Amino acid sequence: MNIDLTHLPDDVSILKEIIHSQAASYQEIRRNHLELESTHSTLEQEHGVVERSLTQLRSQYSLLEEQFRFLKAAIYGRKSEKYTSDDKTFQVFLFNEPEEVVETSASEEKTEEVSVASYKRAKGGRRPLPPELPRVEVFQDLKESEKICGCGSELSRIGDEVSEKLDIVPAKMQVIRNIRYKYACKSCEGVESDGGAVRIAPVTPQLIPQGIATPGLLAYIMTAKYTDALPLYRQEKIFERLGVELSRATMSNWVIQVGQRCEPLMELLRQEIRSGPLINMDETPVQVLNEPGRPNASKSYMWVFRGGDVERPALLFHYDPSRSGQVPHKYLNGYQGYIQTDGYQGYNVIGERNGIVHLGCWVHVRRKFMDVIKARPKGSKKNGNADKALENIRNLYAIEKEADEKGLKAEDRYQLRQERSVPLLKQFQKWLEDISPTTPPQGLLGKAVSYTLNQWERLERYTLDGLLLPDNNLAENAIRPFVVGRKNWLCVPRRRCA
Repeated sequence: MNIDLTHLPDDVSILKEIIHSQAASYQEIRRNHLELESTHSTLEQEHGVVERSLTQLRSQYSLLEEQFRFLKAAIYGRKSEKYTSDDKTFQVFLFNEPEEVVETSASEEKTEEVSVASYKRAKGGRRPLPPELPRVEVFQDLKESEKICGCGSELSRIGDEVSEKLDIVPAKMQVIRNIRYKYACKSCEGVESDGGAVRIAPVTPQLIPQGIATPGLLAYIMTAKYTDALPLYRQEKIFERLGVELSRATMSNWVIQVGQRCEPLMELLRQEIRSGPLINMDETPVQVLNEPGRPNASKSYMWVFRGGDVERPALLFHYDPSRSGQVPHKYLNGYQGYIQTDGYQGYNVIGERNGIVHLGCWVHVRRKFMDVIKARPKGSKKNGNADKALENIRNLYAIEKEADEKGLKAEDRYQLRQERSVPLLKQFQKWLEDISPTTPPQGLLGKAVSYTLNQWERLERYTLDGLLLPDNNLAENAIRPFVVGRKNWLCVPRRRCA
């Protein structure tokens, strides 16, 4: 209702009606305004929720994208953990992953520098064959008719030319006939003898009594299976080609009996390992068939323990269906000294024992940061936090490499670590603590930083003694045969399997 203020009516009642009408309109406008404000506030709240959801989705997308790149690199990328940067000297030694594919270099050729005028050029040459290999000489001569010169004179021998070829003699089967002579007395026919009437030479002791397998054959089968990762069913085919039928069931029983015969030796190895200053431990999953009370698909574990004399350490493999920390806990059985493991939480129970100093593994730390490198997009900058972490680890190992090249003893290596490694470790720790609050914990970098800081006390303990190493590679390298073998074996025999 529009009101002309210059021509207001003189009638009071009309004026009241106008005022009441304006008041009602004002109230209506105010209600609408309040409703709009409420709607606006609701929309702002909903917008905040949407923004937060969008931020979460973006973060989740970024994490999923990172995981996708990491898994893609794990499946299709290089298995090597060598790090390449613009610095040509950035390669780090001693970082071979024991539970990954082993890279080999099978180059037959080497280069030999040959001086020619004012420059040098590379000349290809074959590596000499090992001198300790036996030599079989094959003489090659000219025909008698070819030893006559065109002038009619006989050619004189002025030397020879030797070239070497590598040959192999395939494995062959043979039968060992044990012939035992019998003796008897023809005079008294054994009446006056304190023993029996017939005397015979004693039977040569065998690992498997009444069996046909010699110790050499048993050693061959065991080595082929557990060192060369050759399953018994493949060995069965090999023996068939050699003309002998040996079923996998028979060989499986032999393997079991050999293991039983080795129990006293294994007990001696346990004692030897516990007598040293350091024990390295690791474990890897294996599948066991026909195990009482467990389905065939159950996951079991092969444990490795390395210790004893530092110069000549002993290795012992131990099977257990569990990955619990109680397995190494029982194995230690009163041991006091250093132990070194990866970051698996099951080992925490060991570090809680009195007299035990628990060491961590820098290789596993490096692997966490390498995962960040593998998962980042192509073309991204190579000076991120993961690169800086790897550089710090590289500097620590450079000190160890220097000590190895100088042949430092334990005491000198300890002093070198105190002077150079300890300050680097403090700087590295402070840097990790500085970037930790601003690093998303769900990402690979966040997990790497968190893992390193949680393990830090164990990681820096290798500087306490010059005999210690910064990583657990020795144990991981020792368990590699089982890692490679499980790709070939159908199972690990409990009774009979391939």
